[in-house]
Formats: sequence, C-alpha cells, structure tokens
Amino acid sequence: MKICGVELSGNDAVICLLHLEHESFNIPDCRVRKLSLPKAHTRDDLLQFQKAFKKLMSDYGVEKVVIKERALKGKFAGGAIGFKLEAAIQLITDIDVVVISQKEAKLVLSENRLPISFSETGLKVFQEAAFTVAYVAHVME
Repeated sequence: MKICGVELSGNDAVICLLHLEHESFNIPDCRVRKLSLPKAHTRDDLLQFQKAFKKLMSDYGVEKVVIKERALKGKFAGGAIGFKLEAAIQLITDIDVVVISQKEAKLVLSENRLPISFSETGLKVFQEAAFTVAYVAHVME
C-alpha cells in the first residue's frame, strides 16, 4: 500500500510518500516535497491547491493520505490557513484521508520503532514529521 504522510505548516503541505511491499518499506521519488497555497488564500487558490494535490496523489497511485493532527489551541496550535488546507485535502473524493493524533502516533512508535534512522532515508529534514506519520499509518493498517 502506498501512503502519503502530510504535515501542515503555515501555507505548506509537506509530504512524504511511503510504500510497503512484501514487508519492506520503500520511499518512492516524488517530484515535489511540499505543495503551497498562495498568500491570497482565495477560493480559487484553495481549489487550485486541492486539484494539484489530487493530481499528485493520482500520478503516484497513493491509496491513503494521512495528516498529522495539529493542536486547536495552545503554544503549538495550528493556524487558520493550515485548517483550510486540511479541509481541502479531506474533501478530495476517491482518496482515503485520515488524521492521526500526536497521542496515537507516540503510542504506535513506542511499540514499533522506526526500522531505520531518519537521516538514512535521504529525505529533507523538514519532511521528518510527514515520514513519521506515514510510517505510523502503515503500522496501524
């Protein structure tokens, strides 16, 4: 199964593809590391973001999208733009979209450690949370 992990940060949806095949994880190459919403945040901008995200998932045969949940309030609360991006992704038809809480992720990771260190993946540092949430989703399957 091919899963796309997503971390929403500011105007960006940081992504990481992770494929589990024959008990082995594979990180497929992807033409983008993040999709951004233009600063105007108009309805047309959101529709364009949604269309680009859906096309990317279709092009890579992604079966499930997993979004790292953000806090609603407090020091690490998500911003309004991030919640718009989350809604735009969740409303995409033909893709299974799931939100995983930090609590769930920590529990899964405590029982199933990552098979390799993140530095060995070849991903950019800012993709770590997206990679981790994709791994957690595979383990939860």
